[in-house]
Amino acid sequence: MLTLISILATTALFSLAMILVLASLLRTGIPGIREWFVANICIVIALPLLILRGAIPDLISIVLANAMLGLAGACYYAGCARFLGQPPRWSWLTMAILALTAAIAYWTYLENHVQMRVIVITTYSATVCTATAILLVLYRPLNRRPYHYWFAAVVAILFAVCQLLRGAYFSSVAVPTNILSFDTAWNVAMLIIGAVTLPTMTMAAIMMVHDSMLASVEDAANHDHMTGALSRKWLEAVARDQLLRAQKTGKPLSLLVIDLDHFKRINDTYGHAGGDEVLKEFTRVTRNSLRDGDALGRLGGEEFGVLLPNTDTDVAIKIAMRLREQSEQHLISGSFGECHYSISVGIATARADESFDRLSARADGALYSAKNSGRNRVVADEDAEMLAVSIPHS
Repeated sequence: MLTLISILATTALFSLAMILVLASLLRTGIPGIREWFVANICIVIALPLLILRGAIPDLISIVLANAMLGLAGACYYAGCARFLGQPPRWSWLTMAILALTAAIAYWTYLENHVQMRVIVITTYSATVCTATAILLVLYRPLNRRPYHYWFAAVVAILFAVCQLLRGAYFSSVAVPTNILSFDTAWNVAMLIIGAVTLPTMTMAAIMMVHDSMLASVEDAANHDHMTGALSRKWLEAVARDQLLRAQKTGKPLSLLVIDLDHFKRINDTYGHAGGDEVLKEFTRVTRNSLRDGDALGRLGGEEFGVLLPNTDTDVAIKIAMRLREQSEQHLISGSFGECHYSISVGIATARADESFDRLSARADGALYSAKNSGRNRVVADEDAEMLAVSIPHS
């Protein structure tokens, strides 16, 4: 019995350590951390109550303790759901906890049946673990590294299997009234596994949080903080990758360089708040008009770049014309008043073995021609055997 008590006490300390780690993460505001924090508090409360079996009333050491363990599992599931952007379904979880508590109370007071208590508890735990694993597999973010989510899901399934094996084992043997005195190798092993389930799952959750925080930092570094468009550095990285892919596949790749016309005049007329709003609105509307796979980045100031994979010059011109017409018709309203704006666009389509710097320089040259020829127009860079295409506004 001393061995089992030592195991439970060690696990409680392990959960306490997880509480301290989660407490340090609460201020991040990441969904799910609060629920995982509460889950480990429940463990820290429940395990000492189990250890005190015989020294305190069964209502506390058996019924309340196992109810707290049930609540811990529910909180962990709810934390995973919120972390993955899914509803925690607290109505179902609450009913499950109440059913668990009622069953434990029944098999404690109306019929003192240790095996049935173990079966009820292990079945509940296995169900929560399995539901958590399914949640992690179905709703893991596709733009994140899969390792942490698969690790947590596999661990949850392994614990579910162990819980079912424990329930099956206790349904076939006679055990004493106090299960902590049942000091067999199998019982010790199963209690160890059951006790470390939530702390281990919490470690997996912390790994997912760490991955999320790194992704947020990377996202902030790769996007312009004001408009949400890709940063210049990241757009160039994406462009170089797309260039290599286009050269391998032989598919076309075009680049639009866009400049908002007379932007200094907009700032002077409407103030920098008005200018910022124009940039944000332009980015929002343009992003919504692009296709999947196209990339919009802010090159600096009022200049933007649009990368168009699998797009030749003719199609790029049509896309640029649509963006130009859309911008010309776009009325932006705010506390600063109402503002119209227009754009000039330069287009270049990648040539064989061309670097991104050279492609960008040709698109810049086309943009320069568009601005010099009156602005609010689209100009495509000339090919080897053809003059530049200029499409003036209507």
